[in-house]
Amino acid sequence: MTDIVLQHLEHGLLTITMNRSDRRNALNADMVVGLVAAARRAAEDHEVRAVLFKGAGGTFCVGGDVKSMAESRAPLPFEAKLANLRRGMEVSRILHQMPKPVVAQIDGAAAGAGLSMALACDLRVAGESAKITTAFAKVGLSGDYGGTYFLTKMLGSAKARELYLTSPVLSAREALALGMVTRVVPDAEVGAAAHQLALSLAQGPSVTLGYVKRNINNAEELSLEACFDAEAMHHSRCGDTADHKEAAAAFVEKRAPVFQGQ
Repeated sequence: MTDIVLQHLEHGLLTITMNRSDRRNALNADMVVGLVAAARRAAEDHEVRAVLFKGAGGTFCVGGDVKSMAESRAPLPFEAKLANLRRGMEVSRILHQMPKPVVAQIDGAAAGAGLSMALACDLRVAGESAKITTAFAKVGLSGDYGGTYFLTKMLGSAKARELYLTSPVLSAREALALGMVTRVVPDAEVGAAAHQLALSLAQGPSVTLGYVKRNINNAEELSLEACFDAEAMHHSRCGDTADHKEAAAAFVEKRAPVFQGQ
């Protein structure tokens, strides 16, 4: 854990905060290392049942630190640049694939790689005044951190082409209408709304939620037959959990279930 990426675990919810507010949480080398480590911890720590991913200082993340990119420094060989970038991009893969729900809290702006990471999450709560843009084309870059993958899966190739080639700046409401964000709330409420949603997932039937996420990921990649096989296996596994038995008992007793994540 470092000051540039904060982690806080409470009631099964791991809050990961990008803490470089003086640069609108632009990604630099130290932040990337911290984010990958935090994502791996979230995926591997059995105490973590859900994740809230956000930025400090009223901004989610404006992407890579363009100012740092422009500063003169000894150039790295192409192979080293490629390896460094690919290693950092693991944060998006882990967030997308981990068997735990991830909520992004989008304040201020989500641009470039910042937007890519938000799209890697399962749900996105945005403040009313948030600005959302792919941004890459405007700085002469093609895109990283999985944004083209996630946006194409989410909206289809035609809309993904439009948003990447023309790079418009979308309002939170425009992004909601497209299906890029889950919910839009007043700016003053975004922190509470995102936290409440993430905490409700952390207190849910964790094994089941992990398999729900896997089923949907499978649907993006596998054949119908393979998806059916996996659904049958996952459904049967969830039926054996203590949480399913608790939910069934609560239904009969007409009360709210209390899940333990088992």
